[in-house]
Amino acid sequence: MKIGRKVPPAAAPIVWNDLWHGAIGIVFAEQSIRRFEDEIRAHFGVRHAFLVSSGTAALTLTLMGLRSTSRRTEVVIPAYTCFSVPAAVLKAGLRPVLCDINPSTFDFDHALLERTLNGNTLCVVAHHLFGIPSNIERVRALSRARGIVVVEDAAQAMGVESHGRSLGTLGDVGLFSLGRGKTITCGSGGIIVTNSAQIAEAVGRRCREVAPPGLAEVLKDFATIALMALFIRPRLYWLPAALPFLRLGQTIFPKDVSLKRLSGMKAGVLREWRTRLSESNRIRSEATAYFSQRLSIGPVNGPAHPYLRLPILAATPAERDRIYSLSQRRGLGVSVAYPAPINEIPEISGAFNGQRFPSARRVAEQLLTIPVHHWLSDDDKRAIAECVGTIGSALRPQAERRKAS
Repeated sequence: MKIGRKVPPAAAPIVWNDLWHGAIGIVFAEQSIRRFEDEIRAHFGVRHAFLVSSGTAALTLTLMGLRSTSRRTEVVIPAYTCFSVPAAVLKAGLRPVLCDINPSTFDFDHALLERTLNGNTLCVVAHHLFGIPSNIERVRALSRARGIVVVEDAAQAMGVESHGRSLGTLGDVGLFSLGRGKTITCGSGGIIVTNSAQIAEAVGRRCREVAPPGLAEVLKDFATIALMALFIRPRLYWLPAALPFLRLGQTIFPKDVSLKRLSGMKAGVLREWRTRLSESNRIRSEATAYFSQRLSIGPVNGPAHPYLRLPILAATPAERDRIYSLSQRRGLGVSVAYPAPINEIPEISGAFNGQRFPSARRVAEQLLTIPVHHWLSDDDKRAIAECVGTIGSALRPQAERRKAS
C-alpha cells in the first residue's frame, strides 16, 4: 500500500458550497429538480429532459421506452465500451449485438456497422468514449432509412462540442452521466435529452414509473458525496484506494441496474453546474495540451480537446503493463481503462457465440489513459510525463495510428 499523494485516474470537483446547496435540495426537492431540468433544456437547446439515478439507469430507461414502441429486439453497441452499456441493454430485456471499432477513434468501424444492422435492429448506441466525438451523422445516415433509432451515449462528453454542436444532442436521444469520474458530478446521476416528442413520451412514461429515492437513501448519498469531496483529493485518495471492498479503479460488470429518479439533494449539489462544467473542460483542455507537447503525441481531436481522460495506445500489451505498473508505484493515476472487449466479459460472454472483435481486443490490451482533471498539480503533470516518457518508444502518435488503421 502506497501511503502519500496519489492521483485518482478520474475526478470531478465538489466544494463545500455544493454540499450546502445539496442540503437545501433535501428540503426543497421539487424546486431543485425543476430548476435543473429547465437549465438542462435551455443549455442544450432540447425540448425534453429527464433526470434519473445514474447514467446506466438513463440508458436502461431509454431502451425500455424504445422497446415499448417497437417489436425489434436488438441493440447494436461498440465491441469496446463501458461495461454498463451491455448491462443496460440486458436490463431492458433486449439483445446486445456487437460491432468492432476503429482503434484510433474508438468509434464504430462504419463499414462493419452497415453490415451489422438488420431488420431486427431497434437502435444503435453510439458512444463518445473519453470525450472523443464519434461520427453521429454517419451513424444516422446508415440508420435512418432502416427506421433505426440512434442513441447518443455522451456519458463521458458532457459539455463537449463537435462543429459547434453539443455532443448528446446529435442523435435521436442523448444521455449524460453525473458519476464521480465524469466531468461534473453529484456522486451519481443520469440525464436523458431528446427533441423527439414520440421518444419523450415513451421514455417519460418509463421514468415516471420509477420511484424517487427515500429520505434514508438521500441522507446516505449526501454523506457519501461529502466523503468523496474530501477523499478524492490526491493527498487523501490513497486511503480509499487502499480499501479493497471499495474496488476503486476496477471495472465491474453490474449484475443489476437500480432504476430511480434523481433526488432533489443531488440536483441541489449541481446548483452551479454550468460554471463547473465550463471550468472543468477548460482545465482538461490545458492538461491535454501539456501532455501532447511533452509526449510528442497528436491526440485524435487535437491538443486542445477536453478529454475526460487522455487515451494512448502502447505499442504492445507488455509495454502498456510496464507503464501502468510504474504509475501505480508512483501514485500517478495512469489507468488501463476497460480490461476486455464486451464479448469477453465473463458474465455475458456466452451470448456472443465465440465471436471475435480484433480491434476491440487490441485496444483492451494496449490502452492507457492519462488523467487530465483539475486535481493535477504541475509536479504531477511533470511526473506523469516522465513516467510515460521512460517508455517513450512504446507510444505511437495518434496521427501514425490513423495511417496504420
